[in-house]
Amino acid sequence: MSDTPADRYARQRILPMVGEAGQERLRRAQVVVVGCGATGGLIAEHLTRAGVGALRLIDRDLVEWSNLQRQLLFTEADADAGTPKAIAAVERLRQVNRDVALEARVVDLHAANVAECLAGADLVMDGTDNFETRFLLNDACVRDGRPWVYCGAITTEAMVMPIVPGVGPCLRCLIPDAPAPGSVATCDTAGVLGPAVGVAASLAAAEGLRILLGAPGENPAPLLQADLWEREFHRFRVPRRSDCPACGRGEFPFLTVAAVTHATSLCGRNAIQITATRPVRLDLAALAERLRSVGPVSLTPFLLRAEVDGYRLTVFPDARAIVEGTTDETTARALYSRYVGV
Repeated sequence: MSDTPADRYARQRILPMVGEAGQERLRRAQVVVVGCGATGGLIAEHLTRAGVGALRLIDRDLVEWSNLQRQLLFTEADADAGTPKAIAAVERLRQVNRDVALEARVVDLHAANVAECLAGADLVMDGTDNFETRFLLNDACVRDGRPWVYCGAITTEAMVMPIVPGVGPCLRCLIPDAPAPGSVATCDTAGVLGPAVGVAASLAAAEGLRILLGAPGENPAPLLQADLWEREFHRFRVPRRSDCPACGRGEFPFLTVAAVTHATSLCGRNAIQITATRPVRLDLAALAERLRSVGPVSLTPFLLRAEVDGYRLTVFPDARAIVEGTTDETTARALYSRYVGV
């Protein structure tokens, strides 16, 4: 016999760290999940099932067939239709818990809209796939004193770190500067094991619930790392740095419009040009090596061309790129982020 609605959270309420008061805290909480694909989708599902009162899901991408191996909220019908991920996720989660206020935003998060997108949130959860957005989230959350949870999965590894401004370190205490575009492997170039995504998302959701339930913070905060293939789990202490650009010196460069990429439609070419607005010098040879696992690549001293997901990507040493085969800025930005790394 199934539980009645009144018993929905019975197994959770009996936990000593939750109880009636904790369940009520969750009911009143508002959480923003940025990116609702692999990690973000499962984080959102955990929080929905736990009874978090309001969830805002932000994602710029559409559901693709390659997502289905690890992105558990989506179906073949979503991939066939090319449904926006935020919309598909909310439709699925509404079938899970009718009491949660769910909001989908199909937007590209950037410096000009981040304050409005995060407004009212008690907590922000990282379901993104690139460091440019994570550094933007870090600047916005540290500036506003809003806790957030960093979460990542790549190859067979999972990484999670809770960030509570004023209590412990921030992301820039761990990684002072954003990696250069093209210098970091992504799931699309290095691959990812589905269960590694699940472990990362579950650890992140647990950290998020700890924050919402008022569990004591830790300083230094723990960075949790797991390698599922090697069956290794580690817990590192990350000290808060007095010289940290964000939480130490109060500098938030990623909140300026100049810190984001700029997209321009190329008239008559069915193409979008993406320009990195901070000085960057790409290692085209290294980027070419990573992209060869995705599709055909050609390389000259002056540019790289790659065929990815049915589009042609031309990348220059200054991180400028031309995405041919679309006039949609969101699609072009998503491809650029996925394969170049911004």
